Amino acid sequence: MSKKLTLNVDERIIEKAKAYAHQTGRSLSGLVENYLRDLVAREQPSSLIDEKISRLSGKIKLPENFNEEEALRSSLEEKHLK
Repeated sequence: MSKKLTLNVDERIIEKAKAYAHQTGRSLSGLVENYLRDLVAREQPSSLIDEKISRLSGKIKLPENFNEEEALRSSLEEKHLK
């Protein structure tokens, strides 16, 4: 459910934000809502985050001989040296 919100923001910021929203094909309301959603998500207690991670764990099966350090090194080399 959406609810109207009134904010006081510097006029120059509003104009720049409207231009950015237009350039990216989004609405100013959508930008503000996404920012607030991200801000609140970062403020979640770690127990909620740990719970989400716990639900995800076990979804990907890695081979028994998987070498995490080697995979990371290889990925970074591919990303930065090619």
